[in-house]
Amino acid sequence: MTGANRPAWATIGVDEERYRPLYARILGLRFVNPGGVLCFLFFEGTIALAVLLALAELVTWWAVLVLPVVVAAMVKLNDMVAAIVVRSAALVPEQERDRFRRQMEPAVGRAQVEWISQSVTGVVITADSVPPPRRAHPSD
Repeated sequence: MTGANRPAWATIGVDEERYRPLYARILGLRFVNPGGVLCFLFFEGTIALAVLLALAELVTWWAVLVLPVVVAAMVKLNDMVAAIVVRSAALVPEQERDRFRRQMEPAVGRAQVEWISQSVTGVVITADSVPPPRRAHPSD
């Protein structure tokens, strides 16, 4: 796919396209970006799995051809679903995204503890440091 045909929301740049594994380029993946090892497992790994299953007579020899095609179809389907998610996320107004980011940030040091309502009757909590108790050594 050329740079002019590439959608604005695609995650792979034009310069990075030629360095992608052949498996990802043949499938035309735009949002899922598997590395070389994962592409190897998707293609050669499924062929090896199908051969092992056929040798064990669990499936017919057609599985050697069908299994890599089915895995490729699932990877392409996953890429298409990712495209839908990215497009729908682009429709959310920027103000809503900022509010969501603020809500999802960890609130470190902002919790207020009500000591009076959380206290136990008859127990006094002080801020004085108490030295740790002395442990008895086996030599004592």
